[in-house]
Amino acid sequence: MAAGYAELLRTRHAARLLVGTLVGRLPNGTAPIAIVLFTRAEGGSYSLAGALAAVYGVANAVGQPLLGRAVDLFGQPRIQLPAALVSALGMVWLALAGTGSAFAAYAAVVVAGLFTPPLEGGLRALWPGVLGGKEERVHAAYAMDAVAQEVMFTVGPLLVTLFVALWDPAVALLVINGIGVLGALSVVLSEPSRAWRSAPREAHWLGALRSRGLLALLGAFFFVGTALGSITVSGVAYADGHGGQAVYGWLMAALGLGALIGGVAYGSRHWPGAPERRLRVLVALLAVCYLPLMLVPGPVAMTALAALAGVFLAPAIACAFIVVDRHAPRGTVTEAFSWLVTFFGVGAAIGTAVAGPAVELGATASGFAVASVAGAAALLVLMLTQRVLAAPVSGSSDADGAAEEHVDGAFGTAPEENDRNGALEPGFRTGQKA
Repeated sequence: MAAGYAELLRTRHAARLLVGTLVGRLPNGTAPIAIVLFTRAEGGSYSLAGALAAVYGVANAVGQPLLGRAVDLFGQPRIQLPAALVSALGMVWLALAGTGSAFAAYAAVVVAGLFTPPLEGGLRALWPGVLGGKEERVHAAYAMDAVAQEVMFTVGPLLVTLFVALWDPAVALLVINGIGVLGALSVVLSEPSRAWRSAPREAHWLGALRSRGLLALLGAFFFVGTALGSITVSGVAYADGHGGQAVYGWLMAALGLGALIGGVAYGSRHWPGAPERRLRVLVALLAVCYLPLMLVPGPVAMTALAALAGVFLAPAIACAFIVVDRHAPRGTVTEAFSWLVTFFGVGAAIGTAVAGPAVELGATASGFAVASVAGAAALLVLMLTQRVLAAPVSGSSDADGAAEEHVDGAFGTAPEENDRNGALEPGFRTGQKA
């Protein structure tokens, strides 16, 4: 599969879009860690650190689908770059104002979160046009996308701790957000981003949320986000008692490395059967791997357990991308993927908010217990909604969410779905060599 990924990246524009999106998402991907470390360095409590990270997550959750819908309506450049600039200014405000004024700190993270550009959904909307609309290549790109994310989540925590060690948490916030703006700029100036237009959509106030299958998936990934959010705060509490910020950086990097390894292994073969069934298995394994974190052993063993906890994350995310594509109504692709980010982000915000008091009232193990409970809840949602998820839409959803066709295959997606949610303008696609 490494050779397959290399072949995909040799496609014109693919490497630029993937790298630009990952760099552009660096501020968002590292925000919970950066906010927690910044707050603690300012003398704030775990509860304040968790609350600020939670508010950022909630603001991000509100902004993503709104900006995603705006991208579907008005195109990518008009929305993505201005949003990236405003979000970065929010973090600049936090870095300069500090946490001495609670109002200023909360207002800054609200601005930063609310205007985080929906680069993640935007990239997945671009893949069909860039890759010639070939279903297998598009879904391979989804898997590569999930693996590449874990590179960011592996490197991101190390970059944050490195910048903190070289300078301080405030400078780390400024540098990371400056880098993020450059990544967003690289994406929106690319030809595919400028040429992309969403497919015609049915006027409906619920937008992508009128799909019951999508709602079921979002409910499950809300709890996956809760698990990861709780690990972010619990990891800080663990590191404070076992060596400080360096240990925390290694724990978070190990979590990302485990997901990277799992994603590469998952992408090494084509999986038969419907992705909805496969997703249940992956989430079950993810939930099981959260349990050993409650043992809170020494740093070396804990780093290994953190890596284990991440192994099934990237495969679950890659599989979820396909499920989103199968259940998103016509013309809502960016919005649908943005809703996935939103529910994941709200869950992470709840996880950070709950884990802080859990650690202070109980112990570090109590914080990691939140992750275990959340993982079990994600699996329960998928089990209870099997019938809804078994019926993906083909074309667009009708009013009651009924589906027209269910196709099982290597990736389990109906061929006509590649172009139903968006495309590049004809002039661009004619000249595109996939």
